[in-house]
This record gives sequence, structure tokens and C-alpha cells, in this order.
Amino acid sequence: MPRSKPKRGSGAQPARGGRAQTVGIFATLAAVAVLLGSVGWGVREYLRGPRAADPAAAADSARGPAARAPAGRVRVEVLNATTTHGLARQATDVLRDHGFDVVQTGNAGRGTRPDSSVVIDRVGRLDMARQVADALGIHRVQAQRNANLILDVTVVLGRDWRAPAAPQPAR
Repeated sequence: MPRSKPKRGSGAQPARGGRAQTVGIFATLAAVAVLLGSVGWGVREYLRGPRAADPAAAADSARGPAARAPAGRVRVEVLNATTTHGLARQATDVLRDHGFDVVQTGNAGRGTRPDSSVVIDRVGRLDMARQVADALGIHRVQAQRNANLILDVTVVLGRDWRAPAAPQPAR
């Protein structure tokens, strides 16, 4: 049986969705706009690099660190593989004083108790890993790329690591 067309002027129209469909489309478009805006903002912040959190930190960074500052943002993970409490925090302080962005700290997994510390390049940029190693006084640097991580360098602190002596102020 063929479908009949609505008569002109009768006010009947074929169903085309409804209010719920219109709201759904609007919500989807709004979500896409928010997503694109946040991606754009994140890229802009990433390109700007790290910023000082307060005026005192800005003044300290204006004087410059004692060692060579990293070129661009270097995201670092610091893992304590020893039983010495607070070692990752000490290394984090040293790295941040040198301008590195420490994004994660913690303890290395069970069974990881190396005698010597190691700095691991995660993105194929050994120059960045060597800068981190130099700041911490670590001699071992190796490459272990891992695209699943959101960081550039991993530091595993072994029993041999001691925080470098703070530079003495000039008299």
C-alpha cells in the first residue's frame, strides 16, 4: 500500500526528529567547541613553557641556575630505588632549581634496587637526558624509548646518589 502525502495546508508534517534530537546536536557541537578550545589552549601553554609560580621564584629564575638550563621544556620523572626516605624529593628540588619540569616522583618498583643511578631517555633525545644527568651528577645515561609515557626522561636513583653540594654565594 503506497504512503499518502500530507495534504497542503493541513498542518500535518512528516516526523523529522524532535526537540531531543535538536538538543543532542547542540550539545555535541558545544562539546566539540570546548574540546577544540582546550586543545588550542594546551598547545599554547606547552609552547610558552614553564612559568614561575610566584614573584620570588621569578626573581630566582632571573638570576639563573648554576648549571646549564635546558633548552625548552624537559619533562622528568624521578624514582627512588633505595630505602632512603626523601631521595626523590631532594633530586626533584635540584632539577627544578636547574629549570627542569619534574612531572612525577615516587618509588621505583619492587625488586629495583640498583647500586648506581641511571638517567633514561624516553623520547630519543639523549642530549636532554645528559643535561638531567649533569644536573644530578649521574654518569650513567641510557636510551629506552617509550611513546606511552608523557615524559622525556626518567631518573632512577640508586644507592650511590648524593645530592650535589649547593653552590656557595659569592662574597
